[in-house]
Amino acid sequence: MTLTISQWHQRYQQQAHWTQNLRKYIYDQIGIQHANRILDIGCGTGVLEEELNRLASAKIFGLDIDINALRNAQVIAQNSIYTNADCLQLPYPSRTFDVTLCHFLLLWVKEQLNAVKEMARVTKPHGFILVLAEPDYGGRIDFPTELSPIGTWQIESLKEQGANPFMGRELRAIFSGAGLVDNEVGILGGQWKEKKTDLEIELEWEVIHSDLHQINEFTIQEDKLKALDLISRKTRQRILFVPTFYAFGKVNM
Repeated sequence: MTLTISQWHQRYQQQAHWTQNLRKYIYDQIGIQHANRILDIGCGTGVLEEELNRLASAKIFGLDIDINALRNAQVIAQNSIYTNADCLQLPYPSRTFDVTLCHFLLLWVKEQLNAVKEMARVTKPHGFILVLAEPDYGGRIDFPTELSPIGTWQIESLKEQGANPFMGRELRAIFSGAGLVDNEVGILGGQWKEKKTDLEIELEWEVIHSDLHQINEFTIQEDKLKALDLISRKTRQRILFVPTFYAFGKVNM
C-alpha cells in the first residue's frame, strides 16, 4: 500500500503540529525574521512553506526529490520557489542562504554527514543550519505493553526501506563533524493532554499499515493491535513516545 499525495500532506501537517512549539523556540533563538533567503530541504508538500512565508519577508526556497510532492507544494504555498533535486547535490551556489533547514529528512538520507555539509556549503558564514526533527525509534515507548511489537517491526521496516531508525542520537556528532559551531542539540518532550481526532488516529494507522503490511507477524495481529490502540486511547491509557531530536548551529567562517 502506498499513501497518496493527499494522505502524505495530511501526515506532514500532523508532524508539523507535533513540532510547532519547538520550531517557534528555534526560530526565536536564531531570529528567523531577519533572514533574506531561507531554504527548506525535503520540503515535501509545502507544509512549512506556509509557515515560513508568514514569519519572514525572506525569499523562501523549497527542494525535494519527489516531483509530485512539489506540485502540491506549488499549490499550497505559491510564493515559494521550488526545485526538484537531491539533497546531496544541492543546485545552488555556495553561501547563498541565511538559513537552511530540514524537518524529518535525514533519517531517509544514506549519507547524513554529507547532507549536512552540503547544507552548510550553501549557507552564508554565520548563517544557521536547522534540523528541526529527527526521530530515534530505538527509544520508542508503548503502553499498553502489548503494543510494543509495533515499534520493533517499525525499526525493521525502516531499515528495509534504507532509512536510519536511530538518526536522532547521531545529530550531535553529525553537526560537530560538519564543522558547525554554537550548536544546540535537544529532544522534544512528550505530552499527552489532548484527545486525538478520529481522523488523526486513522491517518497514523494508515502510515503504520503502509510501513508494516509486508511483515507477516504484523498482518496477522493488525486488527487486534488496532483495536487495543483505540480502546487504550478512549480510556486515556495510551502512551506512545518516539524520542524526536532537534539541532541547530552556525556555519563557521
